Amino acid sequence: MAAPTRKSVEFFYDVLSPYTWLAFEVMCRYQQKWNIDLKLRPFFLSGIMQGADNRPPGMVPAKATYMGKDLKRLTDMYQVPFKLPSNPAEVMFIKGSINAGRFLTAVDMNCDQYLEELTRQLFLRIYYRDEDITEPASLMSAAAKAGIPEDLARQLLSTIKDQAVKDRLRQNTQAALDHGAFGSPTIVAHVDGKPQMFFGSDRMELMAHMLGEKWYGPLPELAKAKM
Repeated sequence: MAAPTRKSVEFFYDVLSPYTWLAFEVMCRYQQKWNIDLKLRPFFLSGIMQGADNRPPGMVPAKATYMGKDLKRLTDMYQVPFKLPSNPAEVMFIKGSINAGRFLTAVDMNCDQYLEELTRQLFLRIYYRDEDITEPASLMSAAAKAGIPEDLARQLLSTIKDQAVKDRLRQNTQAALDHGAFGSPTIVAHVDGKPQMFFGSDRMELMAHMLGEKWYGPLPELAKAKM
């Protein structure tokens, strides 16, 4: 009897989104449980918001207040070591994530075995250690913690302004928009030849149902993000 065909799940994301970290960690845990190939797709959240004519929830005062409380409850449940940065508005709306997105894209294009852990280290910098992700030294530090050899990291960092890297990040962003994206994360599960799009960190049980898999909760025992 042939083994069931593995289903492809694309995870479109920007590390600027705190809810995305929760979904990222859960999907990384479930790639060990479900019969799926998880494909990480860095995109540019500002391009998504503009393309979908959306606005960040942090720009709505009531939503911003709720998010702080909601994220604390969720990260406790998901066992993700989360802390809001000291100046969330500066992190999200002034500094942004374009250099981080391009660096992730360069890693994806050249040595994707490091992509998961580099993504995790960037999340930890923003949402646990309150550290920068925009400067070259910051990206090199994250790369070191992700296990990327220094010479390779420097070479990858030198390519983030290359047109090929910019184009790939733009293509990922457009691909997500074509699937109906309006924020991060956008998760696309390919089921029976059809793409099924899910938004956010709270649709995992429904995704499991669509994939024909079982949902066991957030699986904190498989957590990789460490304090």
